[in-house]
Amino acid sequence: MATNPHHDYPDLDPRVEALVTEIIGRVADKWTMIVLEALTEHGELRFSKLRAECSGISQKMLTQTVRQMERDGLLIRTVHPVIPPRVEYRLTELGGSLAEAFCGVWIWAARNLERIEASREAFDARGAD
Repeated sequence: MATNPHHDYPDLDPRVEALVTEIIGRVADKWTMIVLEALTEHGELRFSKLRAECSGISQKMLTQTVRQMERDGLLIRTVHPVIPPRVEYRLTELGGSLAEAFCGVWIWAARNLERIEASREAFDARGAD
């Protein structure tokens, strides 16, 4: 029987639940995580440099990713009025706090990597029943 994880929180705002589901989905997206990491490490980056830091991403996918992140308030896009236009991206305070939150996941993964690998090997050795 499935249990309701929100049983202890009957007054949980359904908008908060929807936002958490949406943000987890977005941050679980590989490119959002990589953009967060690149901007955390480098501060402010031009589009071309950001694309280089996100190896393997297409220009279209990077554009979609940064637009969604900008819409969510996670980064700021600055267009400098020069010819050709220079566009730079940097995390907002909100984006920085999200990056910090997910830093905990990286720390957890690093601490538990060997345990998880051992568990997977033991499971695989038993064979799929």
